Amino acid sequence: ISQFFAGSQRAMFKQAMRHWEGQTCLTFIERTNEDNYIRFTYRPCGCCSYVGRKGTGPQAISIGKNCDKFGIVVHELGHVIGFWHEHTRPDRDDHIEIIYKNIQAGQEYNFEQMDSSEINSLGEKYDYYSIMHYARNTFSKGMFLDTIRPMVDQETGMRPSIGQRTQLSEGDVIQANKLYSCPTCGSTMQSTTGNISSPNWPASYPAYSNCEWRISVTPGEKIVMDFTSLNIFRSRGCWYDYIEIRDGHWERSPLIGRYCGNNLPPQITSTDSRIWMKFRSTSNFNGSGFRLRYEAVCGGDIRRNSGQIQSPNYPDDYRPSKECIWTVVVDEGYQVGLSFQAFKVERHDTCSYDYLEVRDGPNATSELIGRFCGSDRPDDIKATTNTLWIKFVSDASVNKAGFAASFFKERDECALESNGGCQQKCINTLGSFKCACYPGYELSRDGMTCEAACGGYVTTPDGEITSPNWPREYPTNKQCIWQIVAPPQHRITIEFDKFELEGNEVCKYDYVEVRSGLTDESTFHGKFCGTELPPVISSTINQMRIKFNSDDTVAKRGFRIRFTSDRDECAVRNGGCMHVCVNTVGSYMCSCRNGYVLHSNGHGCKEAGCEHDVTSYVGEITSPNWPNKYPSRKECTWHISTIAGHRVKLVFNEFELESHPDCAYDHLELYDGSNSTAPILGRYCGSKKPSPVVASGIHMFVKFFSDASVQKRGFSASHTTVCGGSLNASARTKDLFSHPQYGDTIYVNGRECDWVITASNGYGVELMFRAFEVEDETDCSYDFVEVFDGPTDSAVRFGRFCGYESPDTIFSSGDSLLVRFHSDDTVNKKGFQASYSSTVLQDTVSLVQVNAA
Repeated sequence: ISQFFAGSQRAMFKQAMRHWEGQTCLTFIERTNEDNYIRFTYRPCGCCSYVGRKGTGPQAISIGKNCDKFGIVVHELGHVIGFWHEHTRPDRDDHIEIIYKNIQAGQEYNFEQMDSSEINSLGEKYDYYSIMHYARNTFSKGMFLDTIRPMVDQETGMRPSIGQRTQLSEGDVIQANKLYSCPTCGSTMQSTTGNISSPNWPASYPAYSNCEWRISVTPGEKIVMDFTSLNIFRSRGCWYDYIEIRDGHWERSPLIGRYCGNNLPPQITSTDSRIWMKFRSTSNFNGSGFRLRYEAVCGGDIRRNSGQIQSPNYPDDYRPSKECIWTVVVDEGYQVGLSFQAFKVERHDTCSYDYLEVRDGPNATSELIGRFCGSDRPDDIKATTNTLWIKFVSDASVNKAGFAASFFKERDECALESNGGCQQKCINTLGSFKCACYPGYELSRDGMTCEAACGGYVTTPDGEITSPNWPREYPTNKQCIWQIVAPPQHRITIEFDKFELEGNEVCKYDYVEVRSGLTDESTFHGKFCGTELPPVISSTINQMRIKFNSDDTVAKRGFRIRFTSDRDECAVRNGGCMHVCVNTVGSYMCSCRNGYVLHSNGHGCKEAGCEHDVTSYVGEITSPNWPNKYPSRKECTWHISTIAGHRVKLVFNEFELESHPDCAYDHLELYDGSNSTAPILGRYCGSKKPSPVVASGIHMFVKFFSDASVQKRGFSASHTTVCGGSLNASARTKDLFSHPQYGDTIYVNGRECDWVITASNGYGVELMFRAFEVEDETDCSYDFVEVFDGPTDSAVRFGRFCGYESPDTIFSSGDSLLVRFHSDDTVNKKGFQASYSSTVLQDTVSLVQVNAA
């Protein structure tokens, strides 16, 4: 269970597992070093799980926000065990009606009907009361709108209730026991005391019986078992009829004993909190069988290197008037570590009522580590020897949920001659250790060695800043922050004279970031990477922050910066500038707002031309003089273009133009192309912000016009890109990229992109992947590229592709292909680059459909 979850959540997950255990032969065992296991975690899908085992290794069961309810966890565990939703059964139409018009958009897949090759209900009837059944309004557009409507019961004239999340239904229990071939005789015992007897006891047991019992109590408790009656057919080695008891959760746990005859076995005590029992008969012997009584007792000696200890009855309230004493012993040469996952014990200032006491040694006279009560989880505990003494006491009154803790063997790696492998300082931690460095040094990427520290607080009036290891390659996984502070009414200017970093435009991997101020929210000047020298930068105040970051892959030579501080002439009357005053070293300069240029006197501003070519994939455009009022008699244009295979999208942040019913005066026009002869997307004016607009291709043309009269503030709009669209294949080869920043950064989460590539009549499409890196998975069910032999996904699918190997060249059998790219909400990779062109149709090769590459 992920450490992301609180102790109360972890306890509830265990309650849900015990609920399944209590009514089936299933057993959930906490992982130690097993390769294949389920992991409770949180994923963006919220509440979700695979059905049954999926592949190898860890398998997630996601318990997201608002999913941490007992019934929901029992439901998700049902998927893990192997059950689909009840309402997706092949025969569901005989019992329920799905009302698709009421289902939230995008959630229809949760109601898809499955066929008999996918779901086997093992001959059981449809179960309205199954914990695997959705409620009537699950994924509904409105609280009182049904998405599932049960058929009217012919006997009662009522519609059955559905969607309960309280407990397993009778049908759930029957199906689970059938699915796992559970013996019909026997059960799982979870109470603290109980009696177990052979079938028909005290009458003769039947021949050919096969019974299994599982006793499961709280971790930290042991099971004490006493036989009160035994009369089983005696055979050599108890070969035929016998009762077998094993010290653990299953049939391969250590054997305690196999018994037959009529001599009562001695008292049996488990070493842990579980016992597995089997009764088998093969003869017609006229014997009464057996009867025994068991009881859970807390405390005792625990000689293991790891395990769990919990208060009696955890996660339910512990019982009154209990005293439990554990002595934990691990291997010689180690110490005992104790870590608490949950803690809730009756509170008292001196912990006089209910408490947990821990001592550093083997008994009650050993040195006291602490006495704990209340709801604050104790810090991790480490003994000085291989023995730890633990005592839990509850009085006769208030009871709480108690505690859950894990113990393990711990070694002080820093005490070894190797100093834990650390170059300078070794700091021991519970269960591990960490390396540290002396002042002036910091830890290298390997976590063991030290290197000269970077970054710092700088107050000198001028100086030099270099990347770590300059002029050699900077280390990977490095972050350095320099904070430069000059006197009041001064500005700081930096100039790069050497610059060589990974990347070239988006700067996602290695970069230098410059801000005016000392925090990561201060005024942003720029993020720089690649090999082009950044511009000279002057701060807007007397502080500057320079941040260097490198990722875990490519390393370059880095950079060298020279900085100076200078008196800010702009601080007094704006330096005489009409619009903007920019401080420079030893002087200053004036500049003008958008739509204006500097007058020949160097201080005033006059109107300028207003034609713009925008090629960045993301950015902002504004009306002239924004955020002040735009000038009269102004016409401005913006030609926005993006990368092949993507479309321009424009989103308005603010909008205020002169109003007119037909926008005849001041207005903004958008065109679906590279100039104003393209089809118009819209004409806008007034103060109502236009909805986002998406072009059909890689170009959008924006035209602003103002007349001679009324002026308003204008507009501010952000442009970005949208993937997918229609592409035309020709004899000239064209490129298609997974995302606009391909080559600079990885693709983003949650992408759904469809490209339809069409050739002229009589020609086919040739598609070649030149680079390919998409999250790898056996069935390509996370991130993938799909290609279909036609314009829709109903056409024959050439394949679903993921991983690191480029798919083979694909040829359409007709004049079009559909290329689909999907990314989920987790892992991201570099994406793909493909090229496409038209080819003579008779030369194309039709590929057979494959499932995945």
